[in-house]
Amino acid sequence: MPEVFYVLREPVEREIKIRRSRFIASLLPADSLASVKAAIAQVAAAHPTANHNCWAYVVGDRGDTVHSSDAGEPSGTAGKPMLNALQRHSLTNVAAVVTRYFGGVKLGVRGLIEAYGQSVDEAVALAKLERLVKRRGWTLTTTYDQSETLQHRLKGMGAEFGAVRYTDRVSMDIVCEESLAPGIEAYLAELVARGLAEVEEGLRQ
Repeated sequence: MPEVFYVLREPVEREIKIRRSRFIASLLPADSLASVKAAIAQVAAAHPTANHNCWAYVVGDRGDTVHSSDAGEPSGTAGKPMLNALQRHSLTNVAAVVTRYFGGVKLGVRGLIEAYGQSVDEAVALAKLERLVKRRGWTLTTTYDQSETLQHRLKGMGAEFGAVRYTDRVSMDIVCEESLAPGIEAYLAELVARGLAEVEEGLRQ
């Protein structure tokens, strides 16, 4: 399973023609099973006379919920190669629908597998993607004489700072990528144990 996943910034569509058949790949952002269902229904409604509207989806922060459908094509020739393409590009929270208008020439099993996979590959190549980043956050409260030292140390560990509030003490919001959280969390626990700071857990996204 890849360490980094990507999500769509916006829907994308790509049409290719193979031996007179039209294959229209639609990729739509979908971060839940309900939104997947809506995306598939949307594309199917836009192409009511198509011979097939095959689909695949990947959902979840780690791309752990997946499914696909051949929608009337021979078993294993459409949905699976589409899903393979999504996973090959480390995509998640995405629904892919490939609409086929049959052109009168049969492609055979291998030809169908290649056509459906290629359709999704070419749509992904056009897509605007962004890295899916899970973040953790805390609010740290400390004294004025400790604040600068602690900020410097935490920045060196990869933490970013949001709002900083100055009252009788200094209170600052800290965020980091999930992958950096164990080290930063251990350091914050050390500060609390030494009586140098108070820490409240905040952001989880």
